[in-house]
Amino acid sequence: MNVFDIVGPVMIGPSSSHTAGAARIGKTAAMLLGAPIAKADILFHGSFAKTYRGHGTDKAIVGGILKLDPWDPGIRTSIETAEKMGIEIIFRTGTIENAHPNTALITLTSEKGKTISVQGASIGGGNIVITKVNDMEVYFTGQKTTLIVMHQDVPGIIAHVTNLVAAGNANICNFRLNREEKGGLAIMTLEMDSDFDSSLVKQVKAIPFVYNTILLKLN
Repeated sequence: MNVFDIVGPVMIGPSSSHTAGAARIGKTAAMLLGAPIAKADILFHGSFAKTYRGHGTDKAIVGGILKLDPWDPGIRTSIETAEKMGIEIIFRTGTIENAHPNTALITLTSEKGKTISVQGASIGGGNIVITKVNDMEVYFTGQKTTLIVMHQDVPGIIAHVTNLVAAGNANICNFRLNREEKGGLAIMTLEMDSDFDSSLVKQVKAIPFVYNTILLKLN
């Protein structure tokens, strides 16, 4: 933790947990979908569910979905902007078992019918943790450059991806692999404490059995 985590991020207020963090969760979901959005179904849990209107969490989440940064003034009118773009927005409240009090579950549908579900928590100071993607448990924060690879669980893919990361002179500080079952859908997350050549993302996407690849730089 550094002094900026304690003071708080540059953002549209009033709350770093309820606005800055929420915007980053929304932006992460949009980047993971990787396609023009037609519909966003947003479920608020815990404290988010109780105060999302008063604290502007609804505007922040939608702003993030539109890929606005937490300090962008456009967050204030994000819901109206989304409606003008033809995006259907649904807000719901509910309970998510064993979830952090500031949790949102975002389900996005693209214009071509592609869907993704992302569960994330705002843990204070604008920091977030993404805990589920498509009901699969994951764990990444977005505080570091993160390469996310959705792929089929087949031999050789991990070695192929990490070799490309090494070729880009990036240093992996955290690696995690989650899968539905042997041979099924898997999600690989690689957090790096050095920069990563974004041109290599296309090479990762071209690996056989890789469905999608996202490079997150949320700071």
